[in-house]
Amino acid sequence: MIADKDDSDDESLFIERPVLVTQRLVMRSPHEGDIPALMQLADNRHVAQMLARMPHPYGEAEARAFIAMCQLRQPGATYALTLAGSGPETGTFVGCAGLNAKDRGLELGYWIGEPYWRQGYATEAAHALVDLAFRATGIPVLHVSARVINPASRRVIHKCGFQYAGQGMMNSIVAGQVPVERYRLDRKTWESLRNWS
Repeated sequence: MIADKDDSDDESLFIERPVLVTQRLVMRSPHEGDIPALMQLADNRHVAQMLARMPHPYGEAEARAFIAMCQLRQPGATYALTLAGSGPETGTFVGCAGLNAKDRGLELGYWIGEPYWRQGYATEAAHALVDLAFRATGIPVLHVSARVINPASRRVIHKCGFQYAGQGMMNSIVAGQVPVERYRLDRKTWESLRNWS
C-alpha cells in the first residue's frame, strides 16, 4: 500500500490502535523492521490487483511510504499481521489489515501474502478488526468490498457476518476501474454474532 490522503477527518473514527492478539496472530502497528518482508510479500501482482491502493511493482520506496503513513495520527487503524506462538515462525510478517476512513464511515481492508493464503489468517484478522471497529467507535455500520473475481475474500466477508449491499466500481492502481461487490455489517447484527464460533 502507499500513502493516501484521508477520505475523512471525523474525530469519532480515530482508534488508539492497541496490539490485538488472536489465536494465531499478533496484530500490531507496522514498523521499519517490517520493510523487507513487506517488500517481498507485497511485490506480487496477484495481491496488488485485488486492492485499490497497492502498486506493482512494490519496492523499498513504497514500503517506506506505507510505514510512514501508518505512523501518522489518522482515522481508522492499520495493522501488521504477524504469527503468534513460540515456534521458529513466531513474529513472521504475513500481511496487513486495517480499518480505513471513507466518506461513508469505516471500511475493513486486508491482504495476506501469497505463501500464507488458505490458512484462515484473513478471517482471523477480520474478526478482530470488526470487533475493534464496533468496540472502539460508535459507528452504526462497517463496510467492506471485494473484487467480483475474488471468491476467497468473499468467503472471509461472509464468515464475518457482512450482508451483501450491492455492486460498484473501484479504482485500482494496478487493474484500473474494476467491479466490486459491497457489503455492510450493522452494529445490531454484530452484537448478535459477537461470539465468533
